Amino acid sequence: MTDLIVMSILLAGPHHGYALKKRAGLVLGQRELHNNVIYPLLNRFIKSGWVTRKEVDGERGQTRQVYSLTAAGRRALVEQLSSFSEKQAYSESEFHLRVALFELLPHQMRQRILAVRTALLEKREGHLKALQVAEKLGNFNAEVVAFRRKQVRAELGWIRKLSRLKSRIKT
Repeated sequence: MTDLIVMSILLAGPHHGYALKKRAGLVLGQRELHNNVIYPLLNRFIKSGWVTRKEVDGERGQTRQVYSLTAAGRRALVEQLSSFSEKQAYSESEFHLRVALFELLPHQMRQRILAVRTALLEKREGHLKALQVAEKLGNFNAEVVAFRRKQVRAELGWIRKLSRLKSRIKT
């Protein structure tokens, strides 16, 4: 998922490595990505032709590496976003990242992603309901299960809303 986040940040335009590692870290809930994560990733992108790198002068006389997403990189990002398996549907982060980048995807792909997540949530709702009915849950256990069911139903409502939204950007 880190690769998708870095490429999506580059969609906005060129960034130097330090800015990329800070921004990607924030998106992932960290202060920054470690150098041992961001730079090997960028080197892999360069070798794949998804990103270009050029040297520019920094503000204090240093040389900075600036990275830009190529057209091939944009296509690779869209392709990776479009592949959303049942296994990935279990990850809220994977789902939320795709929703955040729905503007890049065609309508039918957005609907497929929503359908995969919906199927998972409906299954989860069924399991939670069965747990509530079949088990003698203590007060706190019952609270947790009721809370999780409420979360699942709220997300299903959100997905229904998302499926009706139209993209402002032509895909």
